[in-house]
Amino acid sequence: MGGHRITVVGAGAAGSSLALLLARRGIATTVLERRTEPLQHPAAHVVNAPTLETWEEADPELARVVAALSPPLEEITTIRWASELTDPIADLDIRGDDPQDLVRLRTLSPYLRSHVGQHQLMPELWAALDREPLVDLRLGAVVEDARATSAGAMEVRVAGGTTPLASRFVVAADGANSVLRARAGIELDGPVLAHMGSAFVHAPGLYAPGETRPLLTWIYRPGFTGVMIAHADDHYVLMTIYLHPEQEIARSPRTYWERTVPSVLGRPDATIRSTGTWSMTSQLATRFREGGLLLVGDAAHRFPHTGGFGLNSGVQDAENLAWKLEAVLDGAADDSLLDTYEEERRPVIERFADYSVTNHFRLDEVTTPFGVSNASLLVATKGVGRPPLSWLPGSVAAGIVERLTRLQLGRTAGLHPTSRRSERLRAHVRRTVPGQIDHFVATGLEFGYGYRGRLVASEPGGVPIIGDGVREYRPTTWPGHRLPHVPVLVDGAVVPARRLVQQRGLTLLSPTAEPWRRLVDEHADDVPVELVVRSIDLPDGLDPEVAQRLEIGPQGAVVVRPDAHVVWRTARGPHDAWRELAAFLATSWGPLWRRTARAAGG
Repeated sequence: MGGHRITVVGAGAAGSSLALLLARRGIATTVLERRTEPLQHPAAHVVNAPTLETWEEADPELARVVAALSPPLEEITTIRWASELTDPIADLDIRGDDPQDLVRLRTLSPYLRSHVGQHQLMPELWAALDREPLVDLRLGAVVEDARATSAGAMEVRVAGGTTPLASRFVVAADGANSVLRARAGIELDGPVLAHMGSAFVHAPGLYAPGETRPLLTWIYRPGFTGVMIAHADDHYVLMTIYLHPEQEIARSPRTYWERTVPSVLGRPDATIRSTGTWSMTSQLATRFREGGLLLVGDAAHRFPHTGGFGLNSGVQDAENLAWKLEAVLDGAADDSLLDTYEEERRPVIERFADYSVTNHFRLDEVTTPFGVSNASLLVATKGVGRPPLSWLPGSVAAGIVERLTRLQLGRTAGLHPTSRRSERLRAHVRRTVPGQIDHFVATGLEFGYGYRGRLVASEPGGVPIIGDGVREYRPTTWPGHRLPHVPVLVDGAVVPARRLVQQRGLTLLSPTAEPWRRLVDEHADDVPVELVVRSIDLPDGLDPEVAQRLEIGPQGAVVVRPDAHVVWRTARGPHDAWRELAAFLATSWGPLWRRTARAAGG
C-alpha cells in the first residue's frame, strides 16, 4: 500500500490529520501547503476530546503535546459579559452547578475539551507531519489546479512547477477560499452572517495574580463592541464586526487596532502581534466530491465561531475519509464507497451548522435591549452590498456605515454604571446570561454525533439522548454512533475500548468472543468484508454505569468500523444473531466490497 499516493492540498488541521491517518494505514501522501511558516494569527482554539482521540490514533505524541498545551480546565470555564474589562456585569461558569457533572465528564474520554490556539497547534501538526516518513510535506507550494486525466488519475499543478503531480486522489483541504473547490465549479450555499476584524495582542499583567481570567469576555461599549479571547502566555485576541471593505478596520487594520487596543484594554503598552479579517458564514459546499477530488474541512463547510465545531468537524472529515480511501486503494472496496463520505458527513455538518447559527442569534437575548443585535447585523451586512449604498463610491459608503454604526453602538453607554438605565439593563444581562450555557457546553454534540446510511444498520425507535442531545451526552452503541469510552484490559494494561478497533475492515467486540470467532471462521467465505473478532475484558472494579455503556449484555456483540463508529450490535448470543449480522453485511457492505478477507483472531 505504500506505493499508492494521495495529494492533500492544505496542511491545516483537516489536511494534516488526514495525512497522518493515511500514514498510520501505510499510505503515502504528498501534502502541499502554500505557507512557508505556520499561521501565527489565532483562529480556531477549541479542540474537542474526540479530536484528541483521533490524533492519538494518528500520532500519540501529537495528542500528548496538544493536550499538554491546554490550560487546566478550571482556568478556562469563565465566560464574562462586561461594559469594560474593569466593569464585569455577569459571569457564566460553564462547569455547571453540580460537581458530579465534571466527574462524569472525565469518564467520557481519556481527554477533556482543550483550549489551544491555532498558532500553538499548527507547529505541532507540522512537526508530526515532518516525523512521519510516509508524508512528503512541501511548504510554499501554491496549487493552481487539479484535473482528472484520461486514464482516471488526477494531476495537480503547482505554481512554478513544470510537471504536474500525479495522484490517484486529491483532497482539497485548502480552506474557506479553496482554489480547488472553485476550479471544480463547486459552489458554497449559505449566508454571510458578518465580517470580522481581529487583533492578536500581547498584554502581560492584564489580570492580577489570583484574579479570574475569563476565557471569553464580551465587551459592550460605545467605542468597541466585540469579544476578547484569552490565550496562553498573556496573549489575547480581540474581535469586532465591520460592514464595508473600505472601513478603516479592513482597509488599514494596523492603524485601527493601534488606536483601539489601548482604549479597550486600558494598556498603552500592549503589543499587537498580528491583525486579520474574515467573514463569518454558515456555508456548505453543494457537493463534497467531484470524481477524484474530495473536499474536507473549511473547503467543504464553514461555521460561525459560536460553537467551536470548525476545526473539529474537519478532523472528523479526515477520520471518516481515511479508512475509506485505504479500502479503495487497497482494492478491497469499490470506488463508490467514497460516495458514503458525503452521505454520512453532510447531515452531521448541517446539525453543527444549525447549532452554531442558533448560538450566534441566541446572543441577541442578552444584547438587544442595549442596541446590539446579530439579527440586525445580518440585515445590515446584506444591505451594504445592495442599492443605494452599493451605488456610492467605496469611501463614501464606508463613511456612512461608520457613522451609523457609531450611532447604534452608542446605545451601549446605557450599561455604564453612571447611566440612569444601567441597573435595569445590567439586571437584564444577569437574568439572561444563564440561558447562554448551550452556546459553550455541547457535550452531546461533541461526543454524540452519529451517521446513517447504507453502511449502518437501522434499529426501531430513536437514538437514546438526554433532552435535545446538545448539552448532555448519553453514551450508546446505537448504530452509527461513536463507540463509547469503556476501559478494557489488553495484555494486562487498561486501555480505551477504541484501541481494540482494527485499522481496516470491521471489528466485532464481545465479552464472549470465542463463540463469535468460531462462527466468523466457519462462515468466512460468506462475509464480504474482513471481520476481526476481539474479546472485551473489563477490569475489576469498573463503575457499573461505565461497564453497561456497550449495551450488549454478556453474550452479545458490537461491530465497529475503523473510525470507531458502530455499524451493528446485538444483545443476543452468536447462534441467535449470526444470521442477522450476515444478512446485514451481505446487503449493506457486500455491494461496495470486492473481496472476502479471512477473519483473524485477536
